[in-house]
Amino acid sequence: MSAEEEKVEITEESWESLKGLIAEEKKRRVLEFFESLAPGEVARAISRLEETDRNKLFKVLGPEDAAEILQELPEEQAADVIEDLPEEQAADIVGEFDSDDQADILGAMEEGEAEGILQKMNPDEADEARQLLSFDPNTAGGLMMREFLSFPADWKVSDILSDLEKNSETYSHYEVLYGYIIDKESKKLLGIIRFRDLLLSPKSRPVIDIMISEAVLAKTSTSLEALEDIFDRYDFFAVPVTDDQGRMLGLVRRSDVREALEDRADQTFLQASGILGGEEFRTMPLRSRSVRRLSILTVNIGLNIISASVIAAYQHTLSEVIALAVFLPIISDLSGCSGNQAIAVSIRELALGLLKPHEFLHVFWKEVNVGVINGIALGVVLGVVAVLWKGNMYLGAVVAAALALNTVLSVVIGGSIPLLLKKFDLDPAIASSPILTTITDICGFFFVLSFATALLHYLV
Repeated sequence: MSAEEEKVEITEESWESLKGLIAEEKKRRVLEFFESLAPGEVARAISRLEETDRNKLFKVLGPEDAAEILQELPEEQAADVIEDLPEEQAADIVGEFDSDDQADILGAMEEGEAEGILQKMNPDEADEARQLLSFDPNTAGGLMMREFLSFPADWKVSDILSDLEKNSETYSHYEVLYGYIIDKESKKLLGIIRFRDLLLSPKSRPVIDIMISEAVLAKTSTSLEALEDIFDRYDFFAVPVTDDQGRMLGLVRRSDVREALEDRADQTFLQASGILGGEEFRTMPLRSRSVRRLSILTVNIGLNIISASVIAAYQHTLSEVIALAVFLPIISDLSGCSGNQAIAVSIRELALGLLKPHEFLHVFWKEVNVGVINGIALGVVLGVVAVLWKGNMYLGAVVAAALALNTVLSVVIGGSIPLLLKKFDLDPAIASSPILTTITDICGFFFVLSFATALLHYLV
């Protein structure tokens, strides 16, 4: 049977067959199985394995092949898988990653677990990883990789070509498109040299004559949004990263910036959906997954009890005009949706730097304007529905007024809550929606039932 035919056969086998290959420690067959899968299917295959099978899989594969497969997984999932391994084995695997991937994986682990692995790693590699971990992960410092080719400014073209030939095996692991010219004494970045220019220049020519001296670069503190803007404006593969003194520390790649933006969007969605930490995979321990969900759900119990207490206070009115029970959830839902729109805009503007946490008045007036227009429009529509259904103008007025007022209130609060949370260094994506829901429920129920109580004579 040819290798190609064997790959096809393995691709069609069930995950149970993969377990069999692992149990029999058939490394070549296991690798062929993974090579036959589409990139997205690799993560799916790993997630189908029990912890004991996963651990044995990476023991069978060895550090280099294990690292290659783990790179196909989301960082959080890869971190969880590595945490389950013995520290010595985990350190060997992490050591096979590029420096930026090392920092990402270790940063996704519990601090104690990460430090245990770092202590088993090569000391120099561990120190570099710790330095990268010290940077905010959403900055150039946190995203950069330390593998790059730098050359002294006093070299000639022939010196670089000789160095490339001498270290070809080492450099083959680098993503080489440019070289970086560094001052020997200060270690400052002086310029960038394209290897195309290097190959086409006379060997005796000094590299400073052909380098690009006005380079676009990033500082370690450069934000993710600023990096996105750089790569939008320039068609670069990567940009150099320097410290405040201009010394080159690494490179940040376009692909890493794009991946970081996608990860942040995914985490924001999960946080807004009530997943603590913004990340969950079903390969995580059951206790961890349960705690992540319960931490939000238990808070919501208390918030919903507060909302329900408003209805309890107006039981008499509700029993007299039972039609109000139909409109209460409608008003609550419509107002909540309006408020969540305002939350989304504020979170987005905060992320892009278009809005600062202290700009409450700006948000207040902007949201009041849209809230009045939308509140009146929605209130009139729902009020007309109430009149057509029950033939009572006062019921229509109660419903319309309650929805209009609650819409204005919800958009103002929805727009402001993210600013308040950000001001106190809390994550707006986690807490904004539950807080808004509670407030709009309480106020919506209060408006409807208090207005109905005041006009009860006309409603029964």
